[in-house]
Amino acid sequence: MPSTTSKTRTTAGAYWKGAADGAPFILVVVPFAMLFGVLATESGLNVLETLAFSAVVFAGAAQFTALQLMQEHAPTAVVLASALAVNLRVAMYSASLTPWIGAAPLWQRAIAAYFTVDQSYACSVAQFEKEPQMSVPQRMAYFSGVLTPIVPLWYISTVIGALVGTQIPEAWALDFALPITFLALVAPMLRTAAHVIAALVGITVSLLTATVPYSLGLIIAGTLGMMAGAQAEVWLARRRLAHD
Repeated sequence: MPSTTSKTRTTAGAYWKGAADGAPFILVVVPFAMLFGVLATESGLNVLETLAFSAVVFAGAAQFTALQLMQEHAPTAVVLASALAVNLRVAMYSASLTPWIGAAPLWQRAIAAYFTVDQSYACSVAQFEKEPQMSVPQRMAYFSGVLTPIVPLWYISTVIGALVGTQIPEAWALDFALPITFLALVAPMLRTAAHVIAALVGITVSLLTATVPYSLGLIIAGTLGMMAGAQAEVWLARRRLAHD
């Protein structure tokens, strides 16, 4: 029986394919969001403020970074700069997605910009590269499908975490969700030597700068990792040209 390709897949089919690909992330999104809700209320935010935090920022890593710095009474400028630095990857995600969905209507691109997160980006780019003949409506449908099982549960779980708060047993170890999520997303994306070099430099520098105040070591590590990856891309491109 022939497999379904972008030539035969309908827009609805693309949407449901995205929903199926996004569904496994429920296993980490739920505890991740609950953990944020717990920590936010422990930091003094009420349930409404916690939900507003998630709805306005909608970026888990940046939310945790900002929350941690707020608990350390870091200056507002440092909190904003660190959260923005952590989210710099989203700007790169947007640039990477532009060739695929840049022809979509403005209102659709605006919504996609808000919902561009690690999960929607990783799944979408992998799918678009696998089926480059997908139409723009099909790509947007797939992108939306990935988010369907994730977004509602992110908000709901944030509220549950805020309501339950300290009643969640420590044995549940909800904090496992953050590293596992990023490992699951990043590992399959390390497809070239430049990707691996950027990751290794970022990891190494982040460990060496772990004692830098206000978690500014993350900014340093991220910047140097991106620079190393870009330089590796240039060097490898020149090497390929030299051998041609």
